[in-house]
Amino acid sequence: MQYDDTRAFAMALDQNDPLARFREQFNFPRDKQGRSPVYLCGNSLGLQPRLAVEFVQNELDNWKDYAVDGHFHSNRPWINYHRLATAGFAELTGAKPSEVIAMNTLTVNLHLLMASFYRPTAERRKIIIEDGAFPSDQYAAASQIRVHGYDPESDLLEWRPRDGELHLRIEDLEQLLQQEGDSVALLLLPGVQYYTGQVLDMQAICDLARRFGCKVGLDLAHAIANVELSLNTWAPDFASWCTYKYLNAGPGAIAGAFVHEKHHSGSDFLQGWWGNKESSRFKMHSTFEPAPGAEAWQMSNPPILSLAPVIASLRLFQEAGFGALRDKSRTLTGYLRWLVATRFGDRIGTITPADAGGCQLSLIVNDRSIDAKALFETLCELNVTGDWRNPDVIRVAPVPLYNSFSDVFEFAERLSAALAT
Repeated sequence: MQYDDTRAFAMALDQNDPLARFREQFNFPRDKQGRSPVYLCGNSLGLQPRLAVEFVQNELDNWKDYAVDGHFHSNRPWINYHRLATAGFAELTGAKPSEVIAMNTLTVNLHLLMASFYRPTAERRKIIIEDGAFPSDQYAAASQIRVHGYDPESDLLEWRPRDGELHLRIEDLEQLLQQEGDSVALLLLPGVQYYTGQVLDMQAICDLARRFGCKVGLDLAHAIANVELSLNTWAPDFASWCTYKYLNAGPGAIAGAFVHEKHHSGSDFLQGWWGNKESSRFKMHSTFEPAPGAEAWQMSNPPILSLAPVIASLRLFQEAGFGALRDKSRTLTGYLRWLVATRFGDRIGTITPADAGGCQLSLIVNDRSIDAKALFETLCELNVTGDWRNPDVIRVAPVPLYNSFSDVFEFAERLSAALAT
């Protein structure tokens, strides 16, 4: 597309946007000092869907009106409430419905899934993560190695960019696997690298894991509802994701997990009451009868008030259609990238690859006369919400469900104003 650096151009794109109506279905932060919000932080916490308020209130009413009978007799019975997320999760991840489940939170799921799929031996015990992994993933992998009696100093390996580069190359992961031979038990890697915004080649990662005989798990926190996924086809052993970023389900909302269908016939995993099949769950016997598919990995009954916003948000995604959202996202983030390059040249750069394809841009200040953190704080004062990631990145992410092209243009306007001060 040929872009133009005018407000009229941005407004014209908004008027022709078939998804523009979804903006009105979200609650935006308040004005600040007479300035309307420019919210570009869906990569960290998505906005509140108005439908989520309705769904949570509905479950509060069900609790009030039905009490314990809400498990079976409310309009959305709690006994199988988690299944209301199944279709939406399957569509967004390219999985079969039997392979996905709404449960727990992200790092809890990673630990539970590693309990199933990280079974180290003296010969094959190492885990590979990426250099600069999100800290929680690093903590989880290191602690898993440690509780099995091994040493993260030697057994937690990092897939690193080349000297002088910022992005990961799949051929370097292949070389790392060739060097380590049969010592690698697990690859634990993201779909989107949180700091740079690089979208990793997840299919190639899964293919390499199979080739070298190790398990693979994907952290899809920054990928779910952002980029196309094909988990059933790629066939990682497991994956997990949070729902409070692009899925707009609220802070700490219940997360999602994927277990590939090739593992559904086993029973060698940590077990809990809600993982028992529903037909015999209340017989209260001591023999575990696994629920079909990924549901067997559940531990406890789901927190309904936390799951309700997930269900509400997934309904909006299904109504909008993910293909249409991706089309808008490419244009929306492309417009943001173009405006930054056109207006600020070498003063403001982005470390996100040009072909990344996701919502996020990780901006850096190349002009050494400018304090990057002070610039970010000035943007906050101008009612622009992005986020800061040490040591030097301002992350911004226009989200196609609720952000407009006018938001992107206004961000450029306020970035100009912030630079001027």
